[in-house]
Amino acid sequence: MKKRRIEFMFVLILLFCLYAVFFTDIDLMWKWFYIAVYGVIILVSLYSLMLENRSPQFSLLWMYVLLFVPVIGYFFYLYSGQLYLKGYLFKSKRKYDREEWKKIVKDEESPDLSFLDDHQQAFTKFSSKVADTKLSTKSDTFILRNGQETFTKIKEKLKEAKRYIHMEYYIFRSDRLGKEIMQILIEKAESGVEVLFIFDAMGSMTFAGEDFEKLKKAGVQVEPFLPLKYGFFNQKFNFRNHRKIIVIDGEIGFVGGLNIGVEYLGEDPDFGFWRDTHMMMTGEAVHTLHTIFLLDWEYTRRDMVLEKYPPQFCESRELNGAVHVVASGPDTQLDIMGDLYYSLISSATKSIWIATPYFVPNESIRTALRVAAKKGIEVRIMVPEENDGFLTQYATMSYFPELLRCGVEIYSYQKGFLHQKIVIIDGNIASIGTANMDMRSFHLNFEVNVFLIGCNSIRDLVAHYEDDILDSEKIGAVDFYKRGLIKRTKESFARLFSGIL
Repeated sequence: MKKRRIEFMFVLILLFCLYAVFFTDIDLMWKWFYIAVYGVIILVSLYSLMLENRSPQFSLLWMYVLLFVPVIGYFFYLYSGQLYLKGYLFKSKRKYDREEWKKIVKDEESPDLSFLDDHQQAFTKFSSKVADTKLSTKSDTFILRNGQETFTKIKEKLKEAKRYIHMEYYIFRSDRLGKEIMQILIEKAESGVEVLFIFDAMGSMTFAGEDFEKLKKAGVQVEPFLPLKYGFFNQKFNFRNHRKIIVIDGEIGFVGGLNIGVEYLGEDPDFGFWRDTHMMMTGEAVHTLHTIFLLDWEYTRRDMVLEKYPPQFCESRELNGAVHVVASGPDTQLDIMGDLYYSLISSATKSIWIATPYFVPNESIRTALRVAAKKGIEVRIMVPEENDGFLTQYATMSYFPELLRCGVEIYSYQKGFLHQKIVIIDGNIASIGTANMDMRSFHLNFEVNVFLIGCNSIRDLVAHYEDDILDSEKIGAVDFYKRGLIKRTKESFARLFSGIL
């Protein structure tokens, strides 16, 4: 907190120095004094940046910005360049969550994973070490292919709730679908079912105030995550809760790429058909998903509720692979999701299939993809033909040349907007969840993914991916290299912002 006050005091001092030098008639000696003060602040900032030990390219970029863009450069440095992932913004949540996960994992027995093959076991060993959560072999997962399947099933299960409904969404709109969901929540709350609901303050900016009050009046406990009115001054507004979680009675969980809004049903004419993937789960993995929600609730509401929802007894069931629910974000280890994606890709022996709306990979993932393709492993990347933003559209395209040269197959989805976040390795390991393959998901957003190892539901993901290929156009290396100078310029410009996309 003290450091934040100092930084904003620096901004004010820098502004005053510039004003005094350029817009006043004070004595020349005083002008040189203010120039010296400005220089000292910039030098201190440069020294602080150097001590972060980021990549040389990153550090040099922000050094140039600080030196050559007066005041505005310092402002952008605070909000884009210096993200404090190693620092104090979420220090208390990170520490508390880790302690709670240790208590939970301590009371659980380690599952027998001897039925997995060697490369599956290699990945589970790594994921167990880097994630606070535990793998489950007593869970079932069910793939929901699109908005119609997803929201039909969600509404059905919400109506069956008997004890509680706990929800967390990045985007929740006050449109037709949102109002249908809200009406179910209201009816359940009025019947005595506990309803806790978290929405991200930025992602759900269109969530109407009257609907917020209507929910509260009916007994729904609803809270915004990191309200914007406080986030600007503490720099938290750049960190958003991108999770999509529903837990019903501790028995059923939903997670995946679909927010709540009619565009996810394909009813927005600007997007057209919306291709996405969600998942329903049952069994002990639901408790892990639920704990992620409860820790977010405690942080948002300052209401300690975790002990009210102990894990439920999980009956014996037919062995159906292993399931690992993993949370990532500023409240977990640094870059955990990027490391898990890298581990997945590196473990491949036959095939790597990726579908993502935003493809802005870090250097290690790009290297792993190139090496895999050169080794003869089939590498496929599927992205939407048209993205929902200029920067994400062209930044994604900027990574194509180096991958195409190595034999990576890139597909442009033509049927509509592709929003699913899927990684399938060798047809027997997969990831599904909320994290895109971009820097924002790796560094800034609160995310949650489910890693499936040897599960039957992977077959559905494989079949759906093969169907999506039929609705896609393969990007030819020769044709892509012939694109015009204007497109290449757009790509290079957009790539400059990769670190915050």
